[in-house]
This record gives sequence, structure tokens and C-alpha cells, in this order.
Amino acid sequence: MARGRKQSGGRKEPRFGLAAAMADLRLDPKDRIPAGEDAPKKSAAKRKPVEPDDDDDVPAREPKAAPKAAPPKPKPSRGKSRWGLSIGRMFYWALVSGLWGVIALVGVVIWAGAHLPPIQSLEIPKRPPTIEIVGIDGTMLAQRGEMAGANVALKDLPPYLPKAFIAIEDRRFYQHFGIDPIGIARAVVANILHRGVSQGGSTLTQQLAKNLFLTQERTLARKLQEAELALWLERKYSKRDILELYLNRVYFGSGAYGVEAAAQRYFGKSARQVTVGEAAMLAGLVKSPSRLAPNRNPEGAAKRAQTVLAAMADAKFITDAQAQAQIAHPSVAVKPAGAGTVNYVADWIGEVLDDLVGQIEESIVVETTIDPKLQSVAEAAIIDELAAKSVKFNVSQGALVAMTPDGAVRALVGGRNYADSQFNRAVTAKRQPGSAFKPFVYLTAIEQGLTPDTVRQDAPLDLKGWKPENYTREYFGPVTLTQALAMSLNTVAVRVGLEVGPKNVVRTAHRLGISSKLDPNPSIALGTSEVSVIELVGAYAPFANGGLSVAPHVVTRIRTLDGKLLYMRQAERPAQVIEPRNAAMMNQMMQETLISGTAKKAEIPGWVAAGKTGTSQDFRDAWFIGYTARLVTGVWLGNDDNSPTRKTTGGGLPVDVWTRFMRSAHQGVPVAALPNTQGSGLVPTLAQITSQITAPMAPASNPAGGTRAAASTRTAARPEPAAGLDGWLVDRLFGGQR
Repeated sequence: MARGRKQSGGRKEPRFGLAAAMADLRLDPKDRIPAGEDAPKKSAAKRKPVEPDDDDDVPAREPKAAPKAAPPKPKPSRGKSRWGLSIGRMFYWALVSGLWGVIALVGVVIWAGAHLPPIQSLEIPKRPPTIEIVGIDGTMLAQRGEMAGANVALKDLPPYLPKAFIAIEDRRFYQHFGIDPIGIARAVVANILHRGVSQGGSTLTQQLAKNLFLTQERTLARKLQEAELALWLERKYSKRDILELYLNRVYFGSGAYGVEAAAQRYFGKSARQVTVGEAAMLAGLVKSPSRLAPNRNPEGAAKRAQTVLAAMADAKFITDAQAQAQIAHPSVAVKPAGAGTVNYVADWIGEVLDDLVGQIEESIVVETTIDPKLQSVAEAAIIDELAAKSVKFNVSQGALVAMTPDGAVRALVGGRNYADSQFNRAVTAKRQPGSAFKPFVYLTAIEQGLTPDTVRQDAPLDLKGWKPENYTREYFGPVTLTQALAMSLNTVAVRVGLEVGPKNVVRTAHRLGISSKLDPNPSIALGTSEVSVIELVGAYAPFANGGLSVAPHVVTRIRTLDGKLLYMRQAERPAQVIEPRNAAMMNQMMQETLISGTAKKAEIPGWVAAGKTGTSQDFRDAWFIGYTARLVTGVWLGNDDNSPTRKTTGGGLPVDVWTRFMRSAHQGVPVAALPNTQGSGLVPTLAQITSQITAPMAPASNPAGGTRAAASTRTAARPEPAAGLDGWLVDRLFGGQR
């Protein structure tokens, strides 16, 4: 037994409990759950089949056939797959990007359109009113307004003018619908080839839309708005209407809007009269108005005009022969009459318009009394004389006013350079007239019974510490009023002023046209109260017209562009402010100023002329007011800061300016004498000779001039003793003057 147990595998130890009870437990096939019942399928599938014993009656199930392995897929060619995948992806992303691009573009267009006024309420803005100022001959002088220049109908323009713009700016104007895709593509290609912006793709319609409704800023939003507005314009207006609007609204530089203003500005003529070459130059300005303006850059404007002419020939608008002929003789910009200084006139007119017609709501034409030729002569006289002598005399500014004896202003210069200073020294500035005020003192004396031959003492004078002196500090003793005025003797003027009364002198000046406040003190006789150039010239006019009142004026008529009359200056009935006899005596006295007095250089051959010089304290102001039967002209020279000049007197530079202007103004004009005077003033009448060689009576010794001399008082024409009739006549005829 022992051996048997040893061989059988050794001793078995007894087991107790659950483990012992389960040790011999075995499952029979009958105890297994058949497939397809409640057992989980997964467990049954994983269980291996059990081979039944031979004794079992249960038939054995056939095991499931193992699934067949899928045949391996053929590997595609690696090169073809990558290429096809790349094309597919590219197409896909291109489609996606294009879709988003379209969505973004639509969004931007909607956004840009949202910032425009409602299209249904959009209208072409009215052209702002302009003021067209013309001279006495109808010549354009100046324009004022936000958009100066009149509208011109397309039918009134020469046919080659609009064609010039089409040729250079928008060759396909009559084919596109407001936007020209072909033109845009051509511009893009040209810009790429030139590596910069060399061409623009905007049509005339787009340019018009920008000018009418938009700003000049270069942004994508503005370009989109411009395109939308161009489509709207093309839908609402005909091509002819669009072209006409364009020509009348586009900017041509130098403040000129529209072809009419540009033609007037650069060529001195209407757009209706421009030549082919001038039309080409105008069309060429649109590209760069400031840079190509012919008055600033004539070479650049001419070169650009050649390009336009070539484009017109290429478009068959003109022949090659016409183009070559115009290129051989380029157009030249003309300088308008009066150039810059006429703007002083325009400013003055602007100040009085409100009083004449009220608020301006439509474009108007202002007809003036200005003579363009005289305006140009006056400008040259001021500018040239100052350019030659301003440094020597320390004079920086000047003004000139010329008017007819009835007050119609023919020329007005308010300064030497309007671009540098727009301050109008002829109308606005007030300065001391100095001795140019003395005629009002002597007229007051004449009206109180004195005569040109009345004698007064030229001697030192002391008025409570004030000691007026003559310019030369010389004193001539007894002199006539004529001599005293001609030689501008200050002591005599003060004596006469005190004799007649300063208040009466002020009344006389105001009666003749001085509107400024005048102080009635002893120094009024020496012109210490300030006046303007235009009012002083206007106050001299009664001497030239026989004693009639004068209101200086420049506007004669105001009308609308279609001819409706808004204002017309009514003929006035002037008052007699000087008795004709007294005016004649004053003319005789002031003629002597030009013959033997302080203005001996002021001579107009063949004409009777009279006037008075003036120099203010410390040589701050220099004046000369002189007149003939045709014109009354005043000249002022000085400095804006009221600083002294280098001893510039009225008989110097102002007389030079006056003489240059007046000689030119009187060329070819029939000679006329001043009222109640004889001849030219160089050969006196027998009555004048007899009256002036009579021995004078000694005046009373009064510090202020004493009592008036008797009416029969006479003296020699000059301070020196008379040399008898022969000597006096020779002195007058041949100018024996010291």
C-alpha cells in the first residue's frame, strides 16, 4: 500500500470546509446552457467547443467557420494621389475664399451705401451763388464765391472742347454704364507694369460723382461710394447732361471751377471762344490742376496739352494736321487786367453788396465803373515805383484812387501786393493827410471873403508852446494865399485856420465829403486828423467839377445771370457845395502848386492840372492829390506800422506815381480845362496878369493873421519881389523858379 501510494503521486492530505466539498465537482455536458438562450452571445462565442463522449446521446454541433480575411487593397500610386489631393484642396479653398470674398464685398458695399443719403432723395446740389465782377467795358475783373464761374450749356461750347475731355479722361464715355471695367483693367495693368499709379480707372461720371457729393480723400469706402453714385447718375441722367454737369463743376486750379471760369482766368475769354489748343490745355488741367496751371507752370501745361492733342487725333476728333499745328503754336495764358490789385476792388464791392441787394441767393453779375486799362496802369505805377525806390526811402506800401469828377472810381489799388496783404489801404486805412488838408482851410477863408491874393504873414508862430514850422524852416514874410498854398507854408495855414475858425474848417471838409471824425483844434490846418485815401480824393472832386457834391461809387448795376435787374444806380442831383466862383479861385491857387510849388514835377503836357501835396509828422505819410477835368487821383505812400520814412515828402515819390499814371490815363483824350479856368494854366489871361502886378497893401500885424486885407489887396505871385510885368511873364512862361 505504501509503495502503491508512493507511486501514485504521494500522500494526500485531508481537506475540510467549502474547498473540500467543491474539490471533486465536475460539470456534465447536460449541465451546459444551449446556445441561443439567455447566455450572453459574446461569452458563447468565446467558449471553445467541447468534444462529447462516445456515450453521450447529444449530437455534436459543428463549429462556426472562421471569417475569411479581406483581400489586401492595392496600394495607389503615391505621385498621382498627392497631385489629385492638392488640386482638390486648392479648388475647395479657392471656392471657400471666393465665397467669403463675395460676402465681404457685398457687406462693404452695403456699409458704404448706408453712409450715403437715400438714393430716392438724392439730388444734384445747386451751384453755390457766385459774384462776377466786370469792368466798364464788360471785361471780367474778378469772381467771388465758393464756386466761381457761370454755367455754360453744352450746345454753346465748341464741339472740340468736350471731345478733348473725353479723349484724355474717358475714351469709352458713351459705351460704359458709369463704371468702365475695361478701363479699370487697363489701368491696373499699366500700374503694375510701371510699379506705381500711372493711370486711373475713374470715368467722367465717377469724377462728377466725387465732385458733386464726396470729398477728395483716397479711401476704399470713398471709391465704393463713388461707384454707387456713378451708377445712380447714369440711371437718372443722360450722357449729355452728365457731360455738361462735369464741364461746369470740375476744378481747373487757381480758384476756377468750370470751363467758363477757367477760360476767363487763363485766356481772358469765354469758353465759347477757346481754340483747339486752349481746349486741350483746359482738358489737361484736370489731372493736376495746381501743378499744371498755365499761369504757374506754362511749360508743364503746354506739354500736357500736347498729350491731349495726340489723344484727340488718335480718337479721330481732330486730324493729325490740326494736332501738329496746335502743338507748333502752343497756347499761352494771359495776365488779366489789373491782376492781383483788382482784388482790392472786389473786396470793397463785397462789403457794399449787402446794402445794395441784401442776401445773395443766386449768381449775379456786378457791373462796375472800373476801367481795366487804368487799373492795370495804376497797379504798375505803384508796384514799379516802390520796387525801384522803396528801400531808398524806407517806404513799404502804397495806395492809389482815381475817379471821375462825378465820383465814378476808375482805378483803385489798396496795396503793392494783394497776395501778401489783403488790407485795403485805399478804403479802410486812415492816415494823417498833412498839408493835403490845407485846401479846406483856404476854401473856408475864400468863402469868408478872402481872395487868392490876400496877404498873410509867414513868420514864426507860438501858440501856448506849440510852434509850427515850415518844412524848410525858412520864412518869407508877407505872402499871398496862393503863394502860401503852393509852397505849403505851415505858419500861414495855421494863421488862416485860426482866423476863420477850426470848427468852420471842419464843417467845410465834411461838406465836401470827408466822413471821418475831425478835431477842431489849431493843428487841423496841418492835417493832423486821420482820413482815408478814397474820402480825401472824393472831397477834392468838387474842385474839379465846379463845386458839386460827390459820392464815390464803383457799382453801377447788379443783375442775375439771366438778365434780371436787381440794382441800378440812380442818377443823383448833386448839391452845390462850393460856389462856382470860389471853386474857380481854388483851382487857380492849386494850379500854382504844379507850376511853382511843391509839385512842380507833376506835369501833364497840354492839360490843366491842379492839386496839393501832403507830408505828415516825422515823414510818416506822403500824399499827392491832383486833378484835371477828367480825373481826380490821389496817391498815398508810407508804412503799415506807421514808422517814419526816410524823409519822403508828398512832392517826391507820390508825385512820381501820380504823374506816371495820369500821363498814361490822358493819352488820346481830348483836352479840357478845369471849370472857370482859361487855357492850360501856363499862359494867364490879361486880367490875371493885371490883378497880380498890383502893389499889395501891408497886412495888419496880428499873430493869427490879423485883419483881412482889403479886397483890392494884391501881391506878386511869388515871395520874392516882383520884377515887373516882363519879369513876371518870363517867370511864368519859362519856369524861372528856385
